Amino acid sequence: MEVLDPTVTHDDAPLCINDSIEKSTLRQIPEDTKSFVKARYTLGFLGFLGFALVYAMRVNLSVAIVSMVNQTAFPDNNDGNDTSDVCPKITPVNGTFVPSPGEFNWDDKTQGIILGSFFLGYVITNVPGGRMAEKVGGKLVYGLGVFLTAILTVVSPFAAYWGLGPFLAVRIAEGFTEGVTFPAMHSMLAHWVPPLERSKFAALVYAGSNFGTVISLPLSGYLCSLEFWGGWPLAFYLFGTLGIMWYIFWIFFVYNTPVEHPRIDYQEKLYIEACVEPKNPDDDRGVPWLAILTSGPMWAITITQCGQSWAFYTLLTELPTYMDRILHFDVQQDAFLSTLPYLTAWIMGLVICNFADSLLEKRIISPLNSMKFWNTVSSVAVSLSFVGAIWAECDRVWLMIMLAGLGSLQGAVYAGNQMNHIALAPRYAGTFAKSFFPFPCVGYSSHGEAILYFVK
Repeated sequence: MEVLDPTVTHDDAPLCINDSIEKSTLRQIPEDTKSFVKARYTLGFLGFLGFALVYAMRVNLSVAIVSMVNQTAFPDNNDGNDTSDVCPKITPVNGTFVPSPGEFNWDDKTQGIILGSFFLGYVITNVPGGRMAEKVGGKLVYGLGVFLTAILTVVSPFAAYWGLGPFLAVRIAEGFTEGVTFPAMHSMLAHWVPPLERSKFAALVYAGSNFGTVISLPLSGYLCSLEFWGGWPLAFYLFGTLGIMWYIFWIFFVYNTPVEHPRIDYQEKLYIEACVEPKNPDDDRGVPWLAILTSGPMWAITITQCGQSWAFYTLLTELPTYMDRILHFDVQQDAFLSTLPYLTAWIMGLVICNFADSLLEKRIISPLNSMKFWNTVSSVAVSLSFVGAIWAECDRVWLMIMLAGLGSLQGAVYAGNQMNHIALAPRYAGTFAKSFFPFPCVGYSSHGEAILYFVK
């Protein structure tokens, strides 16, 4: 596997996962602590909750917007003569279909812009966030990313009542603050997690995104159905408040490195330091951009993540609206069923990554082939689930089987390309995690309009 730091040789430091695992298994390594509560597990748990909250704060709008928009303000585009692409409405108990009486007159194009505006801010801080985490520490960068996103989430309803412009500004700002979280956590994992634990550890931490989606969608749907405080603002107040509370625990219990942690078990500290390549805090060498830009593996990761992320974010932002406008579920049914792809992906991600790590420990498969295999599983399965959803047409049960069944294998991505950045260049894991991510993100910001164009 290619080494991206030209100043270091394979003999000096394990800049590829093959070297890391080989050195970890061949040299004498101290035993890990027998303590049940380990410092790196605390990092993993709070990191998991952090991702759960930022994704909950990201996707609550996907459900809330159904209740926010006045569906009767715009005429139905279907003139009644062509019903080939319109699913029959589910008639409620009272025998009538009641459209959303929301407060905002936003047409489909405006809604697409609102849902995609988040990514305009998200793209800006991906690379700077990773580099900042490498310089000042991932604890501060990740913690502030979640905390500031929570503050902006709480003020979102006020911005929406103020006007479309302020609301868009807040959504863009949320993307800006949340954009640092993924690369900052990548930087921390490079300091804390031994190579043989990385797949399953990453699955636990990053699966918070699926867990947060699973919790946020149905809970937001329920809150939107209430009359208290207007209903839909509660979805913003709740998750924003939880994010602020989370920050207090993060500040007191998490540290940038095992060396900085004052309460870490000494045996665990020795174990991590023996397994993880030490990083010199005084090393002021710049990022080897030329090596990164000319790296074949880097481009392979970027292209792969572009496709996978487009599919993920399409489901994340558009599925609730699709189920409301096309399949005609009510807001609570819509929100609950929208969680199924993320629930199954969360569970399967944990299962697959534990299985993948066990194969690596037994040397049944090489690290490189393991990443390639599970990355292929994730990409192909999600693509097939989208094709199956097209064939399902108005069959609601078949649609959910496709999205929740085959879609569950998207959890294999954590054993695929997600840890590849640390394998290629652990010293620059935060920067490298999102080096070229802005390119696919530019597409995400307009994917709502793209979908609107195709369904016209």
